[in-house]
Amino acid sequence: MQILHGIPGLLIAPKKSVISIGNFDGLHLGHRRILQTAQDLATAKNSKVVLVTFEPHPLTVLRPDAAPPRLTPPAIKEPLLESAGVDYLVILPPEPQVLGLTAEDFWAILRDQAEAADLVEGASFRFGRGARGTIARLRDWTATSQTKLHVVDSVQVPLLDLQITPVSSSVIRFLLAYGRVRDAAICLGRPYALFGQVEKGFSRGKQMGIPTANLRCDDQLVPADAVYAGRCTINGKTYPAAISIGTNPTFGQNPRQIEAHLIGFDGDLYGKQLTVELVDWLREQRIYIGVDPLMAQIHKDIAVTVTTAAKNLAMPIASLCATESEGGVV
Repeated sequence: MQILHGIPGLLIAPKKSVISIGNFDGLHLGHRRILQTAQDLATAKNSKVVLVTFEPHPLTVLRPDAAPPRLTPPAIKEPLLESAGVDYLVILPPEPQVLGLTAEDFWAILRDQAEAADLVEGASFRFGRGARGTIARLRDWTATSQTKLHVVDSVQVPLLDLQITPVSSSVIRFLLAYGRVRDAAICLGRPYALFGQVEKGFSRGKQMGIPTANLRCDDQLVPADAVYAGRCTINGKTYPAAISIGTNPTFGQNPRQIEAHLIGFDGDLYGKQLTVELVDWLREQRIYIGVDPLMAQIHKDIAVTVTTAAKNLAMPIASLCATESEGGVV
């Protein structure tokens, strides 16, 4: 996948390509349906798939307080896009000269300069200044042009409570805010992953014989405080991971931390970049009276994590999401 930047980048991408525009945060099942449609069209026409996206989200400039927390930082998003068949990724900066383009201006660029053969979008797609560009307007414009518009229906999935919901980035953020990582995985088509740098913590885990990697995730949504079962791949080997997100309330007032104990791993991770997947919610955070009961519970968490990992590490995501949890509130 070749990465290009700005409107000039869009203009040097191959002409007569299949283009899709959007933020694609999360790269969930709905996004993947759009990209699969684009890839099928490109294969049939022997052309390329060009994805146009903003980085960061325009609201970080226009209305910072309303900007949604990111689900997929570039380090996670870009490899996923490449694996989904994107040939050219055009990253638009949220700068005035770009954000100021009207829907008509943007359409003219796509039609006359990028010479898009096909546009593939979801039914709720909006673009241009003030989000005044809609699918309805695109239908009118493409009807009298050489560019064909393909509107992809949303994906609906059953969650673990059997409620049918349309997949969207906002739904996934809601689920993660309540620690519902298995439901989030159903919508994503894979476990939700945190990406960040390992930094020094308080070394409490190391002192208890259970060392943890303290992950710093500055620009990503962190799920609700809880203990989770997860996994982490280092140098091609995947390790089960017992993950604690919270303030370590047993030890008083502390900053919120993400701590992952990689079961079976022995090595120094300080300063390294890690991707940690959250497979299942195990239990809530709680205060323990003393270190001994905390230690006993951590060992239970580790045992459940190993069992969960043994069942899930080699399983397809559909099975992973449907497996009964062995965790519980303690």
